[in-house]
Amino acid sequence: MYLQINNLYKSFETRQGTLVVLKDINMVIDRGEFICAVGASGSGKSTLLRQIAGLDRPTSGEVKIDNQPVTGPGPDRGMVFQHYTLYPWMSVQENAEFGLKLQGLSKKERREKASTYLDVVGLSKFARSLPKELSGGMKQRVAIARALASEPKVLLMDEPFGALDVHTKEAMHEFMLDLWRRTGITVFMITHDVEEAVFLSNRIYALGARPGTVRKEIVVKLPERGHAVKRHPIFHDYREELMDLLRKHGQEAVAVAA
Repeated sequence: MYLQINNLYKSFETRQGTLVVLKDINMVIDRGEFICAVGASGSGKSTLLRQIAGLDRPTSGEVKIDNQPVTGPGPDRGMVFQHYTLYPWMSVQENAEFGLKLQGLSKKERREKASTYLDVVGLSKFARSLPKELSGGMKQRVAIARALASEPKVLLMDEPFGALDVHTKEAMHEFMLDLWRRTGITVFMITHDVEEAVFLSNRIYALGARPGTVRKEIVVKLPERGHAVKRHPIFHDYREELMDLLRKHGQEAVAVAA
C-alpha cells in the first residue's frame, strides 16, 4: 500500500449547523496506479484532494503516504490544478524550476532537473517561451513538468483537463497515458468526466454526494489503450455503470436536500 485514506471525515461549521462534506472515506492506492475519483458537484472531490495534498486537515481519520501520516504540504506530492497556475512573467524553464527553487536546490540542479522533465513532456524547444505564447494543452504540460520535477511519490490532479477544448483534451489524455507508462508515477486524479475516468484509470472510486462517500470501487480492464477503445462495448459498459451510479446518487442527494 502506498497511499491510504482511512475513515476520513471532513465537516465545516456553518450558520445552519455542521455541514458534513466527506464521510467515512476509505481508499487504498498502490505504487504506480492511475486512480480516478469521480463524482458530481457536491461529492467533495476537491475537498478530498486537499486532504491528500495536506492543504487542509480532516475532521477525523487520516491520510498516509508510505505509512507516514500527511500533516501538511510536502514534496512527496505534486499538484496539478485545472487552471495552469503558471507565472506569466516567467519563462517555461523558470516556471518548471519554481518548486525546486523553493526547495533550495542550486541553480545548476534546478536547470538540469527542470530540463529533464520539460523533455519528458515534449517542451524542451519552448523553454525560453512565455506562457502567453503557448496553447492551453502546452501550458498544462508545463504545469505537469513542474510537478514532476520535484520527483513526488504521488501526482495529484484536480480536474486538470476541464478547461480544455474537446480536441485538446483528447490529445492530453493520450499524453497522460504515455507519460504514466514512461515514468511509472502514481497518479490520483479527480474528475466529473466519466469517459475521462474510464479511459485513463486502473480503478475508479465513484463518490456519492451530500455527504461525499465512496459508493463503489470499479476496476477498469480495457482490451487496449487508445481512443479506438471508446468504440468497444466494454468501454460503454463501464461508462453506463458509472453514469447510472452518479445519476442515482445525485437524485438521492436532491431528495435529501428537499
